[in-house]
Amino acid sequence: MTRTELAAILARPELSDADIVALLGLTDPEDCRMLKEAAFNRTTELMGPYVYYRGLIELSNICTANCRYCGIRKANHAVERYTMTQEEIVEQAVWAARQGYGSVCLQAGERHDEKFIEFICACLREIHVKTKSPLLPNGVGVTLSLGDQPESVYRRWAEACGNPESLRYLARFETSNPELFQMLHSTPGRNEKNLEHRLECLRSLRRAGYQVGTGVMIGIPGQTLEDLCRDIRMFQEIDVDMIGMGPYLRSEGNDLEALGQMEPKALLQLALNMIAVTRLVLGPVNIAAATALQAIRDDGREMGIEYGCNVVMPNLSPQRFRKGYQLYDNKPCLDDEPTQCASCLEKRIQSRGREVGWNMSGSSRRYLRRIGRPNEVKPAKDYTPDGRRLIRLRAI
Repeated sequence: MTRTELAAILARPELSDADIVALLGLTDPEDCRMLKEAAFNRTTELMGPYVYYRGLIELSNICTANCRYCGIRKANHAVERYTMTQEEIVEQAVWAARQGYGSVCLQAGERHDEKFIEFICACLREIHVKTKSPLLPNGVGVTLSLGDQPESVYRRWAEACGNPESLRYLARFETSNPELFQMLHSTPGRNEKNLEHRLECLRSLRRAGYQVGTGVMIGIPGQTLEDLCRDIRMFQEIDVDMIGMGPYLRSEGNDLEALGQMEPKALLQLALNMIAVTRLVLGPVNIAAATALQAIRDDGREMGIEYGCNVVMPNLSPQRFRKGYQLYDNKPCLDDEPTQCASCLEKRIQSRGREVGWNMSGSSRRYLRRIGRPNEVKPAKDYTPDGRRLIRLRAI
């Protein structure tokens, strides 16, 4: 493909499947630069200049599922299991709100017992009450990533949240290829997963009022560019509000070690291409720069921002729990406290031509349009004499 042909594809308002496959397969540095520039500009046009924080709280690594690729799968008996207390979870959410984060993400292994379900309800109720302020009158926005659940459970959590217009759920379908999905989840027994069931969970989340988030793994052994194209079409079919996706990385605790992993440089470029093409096709959705990008290259998250991401998820989990929540090998920032992550991440974001959306929930423009709500206001940032961040808002 010539540069003229590539420029013509990037200028099209809609991309064909053949266009998508061609863009995903780009490897020449100049071609990739052209794709990156198109995606960055499209993000600015549709989403503005801001990158939104989702303060990540990995509240428990206890999991009843046995997904073969995952480091905290039930069958990995080498993992020391933990569950944070309600007080610890709420404390991190309150810290995030005071630091100007507009949103937090509660993530854990998958459980279905009533004790766990009600525990999440209690955490959500307290977070809602304790993070309210003049700047966040409804408290922080909340993203949940707690696996497949019945719709009745999704509704209980939505009610407990108390902030329905800033409530999100991330449930990645990982791949739209049924054979690859089966390979990733083919452990016999009651822990086996089903692609259609995962898609029905996403439909349940929409009915329950959530902003619907999903995503895939990129570079799964046996995956083709055509598979990734179908993943993007699946995003369109679901009409998602947000996307979280990243490279397929090996894990010591998984059951797929023999299948290997793509060469890191090629894997990173493929993941970045997938982000950029998804932005060009899906338009005004939120796309997270996965921490897994940073596991390949130190500035991987920043590269994700350049290729079209507008969300990052700083890890707020207390340091003592982090080594127990490794879904893949070489997870970064295991030894950093939340204050360390926050202090360096803003500079990294600014180095790529973006600003942090302080004290903004950061709902996707697609979702805001769907419910007829205007875009959020523009944040202005200042500091108190003792160096504590003070966040104000001014209308635009």
